[in-house]
Amino acid sequence: MAITTTHQQDTALFVAAFFDEMVRWGVREVVVSPGSRSTALAMAAYELEQRRPQDLRVYVDIDERGAAFLGLGLAKASGRPVALVCTSGTALANYYPAVIEAETSRVPLIVLSGDRPPQLQGLGAPQTTDQLKAYGNHVRSFRAMPTPRGRDRDIAFARQAAREAVLAALGPTATLAPYREPAPAKEGLRESATTGVLEGADSAVAAVSLGKHAAVSAGSGAAALPTDPAATVALPMDPAATVALPANSAIAGAPADAPARDAADDFAGAAAEEADSFQPIFYNEAGDIVNYNPNVQVASRACMHLAGPVHVNFPFDAPLKPDFAGADLQAMQRRAARDCFALGARNASIAAKDGALLDLGPLVGSAGTLPPSSIEAIERLLWKRPSLVFAGEGSCETVAEAEEILAWARKLSLPVLADPLSGLRSIDDPLIIDNYDNLCARADCPVPEVVIRFGRYPVSKSATALLERARPVSLAVDVAETRDFNAATDVFVGTTPLGFVRSGWRAEGRKAQHRFADAWVALNDEARLRILAVEWDGVATHDSEAAEGAYVRSLLELAPEGSCLFSANSMSIRAVDTFYVKDGKPLAVMANRGQNGIDGVVSTAVGAAQHFAQTTFLTGDFTLLHDLSGLALQREMLLQRRGPAGAPSLVIVLLNNNGGAIFDMLPQASADPYFERLFLAPQDVRFTEAAAAFGIPSASVHTVGAFRSAYEQFLGTPGISLIEVALPLRGVRDRYAPYQR
Repeated sequence: MAITTTHQQDTALFVAAFFDEMVRWGVREVVVSPGSRSTALAMAAYELEQRRPQDLRVYVDIDERGAAFLGLGLAKASGRPVALVCTSGTALANYYPAVIEAETSRVPLIVLSGDRPPQLQGLGAPQTTDQLKAYGNHVRSFRAMPTPRGRDRDIAFARQAAREAVLAALGPTATLAPYREPAPAKEGLRESATTGVLEGADSAVAAVSLGKHAAVSAGSGAAALPTDPAATVALPMDPAATVALPANSAIAGAPADAPARDAADDFAGAAAEEADSFQPIFYNEAGDIVNYNPNVQVASRACMHLAGPVHVNFPFDAPLKPDFAGADLQAMQRRAARDCFALGARNASIAAKDGALLDLGPLVGSAGTLPPSSIEAIERLLWKRPSLVFAGEGSCETVAEAEEILAWARKLSLPVLADPLSGLRSIDDPLIIDNYDNLCARADCPVPEVVIRFGRYPVSKSATALLERARPVSLAVDVAETRDFNAATDVFVGTTPLGFVRSGWRAEGRKAQHRFADAWVALNDEARLRILAVEWDGVATHDSEAAEGAYVRSLLELAPEGSCLFSANSMSIRAVDTFYVKDGKPLAVMANRGQNGIDGVVSTAVGAAQHFAQTTFLTGDFTLLHDLSGLALQREMLLQRRGPAGAPSLVIVLLNNNGGAIFDMLPQASADPYFERLFLAPQDVRFTEAAAAFGIPSASVHTVGAFRSAYEQFLGTPGISLIEVALPLRGVRDRYAPYQR
C-alpha cells in the first residue's frame, strides 16, 4: 500500500534534504532573520543544529541587512559558504548590499529566501513581490525551487539543488576536502528539537550519521591535484602539471579544548594531522630557526578564488510549519533512513577495487602550476627589466603561504609592495615593502618596468598612480579575471598566486634587479622610521591629544598574535595602510573592500569574530552609526560560547572625529559652509550611551595612555566591548603630514 504524506511532512522532508546536503558539501553556519514565509527554512536549520551541533551553527539577527553582513563576515573569515535565511517581500531586498559586496569580494554566500506560492503572485497578496532573479547578475547562480513535495525524486532534486548552490558559491577553483562517515549513531529515544515528540531509533534502520568536513579553502587537502588546461588564458597550463596543496589550519584562536559545537572543530583534527606532516623550518637573517605555527591565518580565506553569492528561492504554501517528527517516521518507513535529514543521502565514501576508501572530495579545483614554457616566457620578460610585485587582498591566507610567496620573491630579488589585506605584513623581511603608499608618491621612487600583481589592486591610490605614470608591463595573476580598472594588463596568468610561485622557477635575480630591490628597501627603511615616530609622539602627548596614528600603532602593538584585525573603510583602512608596519607578528587583517562602503561593517566584523578568540574592529563614527543595530548582536555573541574560553571577544576601537573627516583630504575640502553641511556632517552621537543600551561595556579616552589601559582591559572580554577615542573633526591632513612623504 502506498504511503501517504501530509503537506507539512512533505515540506519537512524537502527542506531537511536540502539542509543536510548543504552540510555534507561544507556549509557549517546559517544566519536566520525571523519571518513567517521562511518558517520551514529557519526550522530546518534549527532542527539540524539541535540534532547535530557539531555540523551546523545557527545565528539569529532580526535585521536582514545586518544579518547578510554577519554571514559575509563568517564566510570571509572561514572561506566556507554561509547560508542566509529570510522571509518574502522587502526582506530579500535588505540583503542586496551584502550580496553586492560578496560578489566583488568573492565571498561565498547562499541566500535562501522564502516566497509566496505561484497562485498568490501578482494578485495583491501582502508581503509579495517578484523575487525571481531579484539580484540580477550580482549572483553566480539563481534557482527557483518548486513547492515542496516528499517523493523520492523530489528529495533527490532538493539534494542536487543544494549541491549546485554550494558549488556555485565556492567557484570553479576552490577545494572541498573529502567527506567522512563517522561511527554509527547509538540507538535509543530522542526528542525532536521543534516538536518535542520522542522518536525511537529502529534497530532495523541503518544508522546514518553525518561526519565532519575539513576546511573549504584553496589550501585544504594534501593530495596533488591535476591542473586544468582551461585555467589559463594568456599562458597555457600544462595538463601533466600538478600542484601539492599544504595543510590548512583550524580557525585561528579557537581554544584547544573547545567542544564539538565549536565551528573550528569540524576540521581541526584533520588539519592538525596534516600540519604535523607539513612543518617547514624557516630561518631569520641571523640563521636562527624561526619557530611558529605556519598555519596561522593572516588574511581572509574567501578572496583568492572565484567564490560569490548565489540565490535559491523557495515558495511555500500554508500551513507553513513543517512536521519533522512525522517526516522522520516517513523516512524510516520508506527507505530505512535514520531520520528525515538522512533520507536520500548518497554515501561519499567510495571504495576502490582493493577495498580501500578513495580519498575523493566532491570538488577539485584547477588552479595549478605553470608549465616550463610559460615560466621561461615570464623569466625572459623579467630579464634586465627592474620588476616588483603588487600583493593585494587574495594573495595568501596563512603564514606558511606568505612564506612561500616571500621565498619566491627572494629567489628573484623582487620587492613585494604588500597591501595590509595581503597577509604579507605578518612577515618581517626587507623585501616586504610596507610603506609603499608613501614611497610611490615620491619623485625619487624607483620606477619598475614590470609589475606582477597578485589579488586586488592595493588600497593605496599613490600605488596605482605610479602605474599610470610609469606604464610598466603588467602581469595579472588571478584564477578568472584581471580586475584591472586601470586597463593596464599586458599578460594574464590564470592561476592563484600560490600556484604561480610554486611553479618551476629557474632564474634568479641579477645584479641590476638586486640594485633595484635594494633601492626600494632603503627607501622603505627610511619611511619606516618616520612612521614609527608616531609612537614617540604618542608618548610625548601621553596626557594630551595625539594623532590617529599613535592610537593605531598602540592597537597593533597590543593586539594578540593570531588575532583578527577588521578594519572599516574610509580613514580606518588608510590608517591601517599607513601605520601597520611589518613586525613578524601574524595578524589576520580583513576589510570589506569590494565596494569600499560603510554598509553593514559592524555586522561583518561580528561575523568574522566568530572564527577567532580575539578580534579588534577599527572604525570611524560614520561607519558605526550606519550599522549601529549591529551592536544588538551582543546577545548572539554571548550565546555562541566555546567551552571554558567562553564567547569570542570583539573590541571595537572607535576613532570618533564626529563626522566625515576623510573629506578634508579629498578635493571637496573647502572653508565654505556647504562643506561642513554636506560632507563633514557632524552627528553628535553619544556612542558610549548607545553601547550601554545594548549591554556593551565601553570606555571613552582622550590620550594614548588611557587607550592602552582600556584596550588591555577589554582584551579577552566575552562579546563586544567599545573604546571611543575622541579626535578633532578638522585638521586630519595636517595630523597625517609628518608621517607621509
